[in-house]
Amino acid sequence: MMLTEPPAPLLPATLGKMKRAAEGDVGDGLDHVDGADKAVLAEDGLRRFARSDYTQGAERGNVAVYQFVDASGAISAYDYFLKPGMRREKLGDDSVANEDELLLRSGKNVVVERGKLDRAATAAVMNELIDHLPRARGSSGVAPLLPALLPAKGLDADSVKYALGPVGYQAMRGAVPAQVVGFDRSGETVTAKYRNGGVLTLLLYPTPQIAGEQARAIQAAIKLEGAPAGTVMLRREGPLVALTTGEWSAAEAQAMVESVHLHSELSFDKPMPLIFQSEIHKTYTLLESIAIFSGLGALAAVVLGLSLGFGRAAIRVMQGKPAATEPEFLRIDLREAGSRRLRGPRA
Repeated sequence: MMLTEPPAPLLPATLGKMKRAAEGDVGDGLDHVDGADKAVLAEDGLRRFARSDYTQGAERGNVAVYQFVDASGAISAYDYFLKPGMRREKLGDDSVANEDELLLRSGKNVVVERGKLDRAATAAVMNELIDHLPRARGSSGVAPLLPALLPAKGLDADSVKYALGPVGYQAMRGAVPAQVVGFDRSGETVTAKYRNGGVLTLLLYPTPQIAGEQARAIQAAIKLEGAPAGTVMLRREGPLVALTTGEWSAAEAQAMVESVHLHSELSFDKPMPLIFQSEIHKTYTLLESIAIFSGLGALAAVVLGLSLGFGRAAIRVMQGKPAATEPEFLRIDLREAGSRRLRGPRA
């Protein structure tokens, strides 16, 4: 028998000086998600949801927390909730606000606060809530690569819409018919507007083969749309498809799709050394090894020479001879034998 501890509530009993109002509390549960949002959030991988009213004197605000499976789902939901004209805030990973609403994302959580609360006090309250929310661990906290591939020049940052499913993609007014995008084949897409009026759509698939099939389907669907699609330029690079629509010139569209490249990213938990520092370190290590090897070789030669010399001297002493002697030479005296041959034999 295994006992599991239930997860902590998404919303605490108090936030700063604000107290949770029981009459506005729906607790944790997906059944209370607004019907208009339910299909979109289900596509994004919604796991838990909680909404409560908080009061502070005469002020009253409503706070809703959406927890997703990973950061990709939270980013898609954040883009879905994002409204035009909201100003940027410095809360969590991303945040925007207007007079009546605050939207923020922290890891795999999205928070929507509505009401007439004091905006200056709301920042401190939201930071307290962020500390309370579940943390994204491991791969669930990794942001999707696709939005990072959008060229920054001329980009309207408020128009970026990342989608994981057809319902959300249609709700965010994607430029391609949702039925040909290929969400059922694990496709994902991001759409962005540029200051010249053009729209860039990037689509990423698990394999280049799937990307090629979907690219041909998208091209055929856009061709049927005709002139309203604007300047259409499509380019595929491996599993990535880049598509322009809208008010581009032909040269701009061509340059835009050619500027998008799929690249791999590696992350390290330690700072990487600069390239030239790495090369200097390698050279220093090599020279140091050579110097140590040469020194050890010279030392070994001296020790070997001394050992042989003292050993030879010790052997001579043991034989009763002096330790140091002059070199000995063998001599053959041939003078007497030669004189005998000249005189001849005696009679």
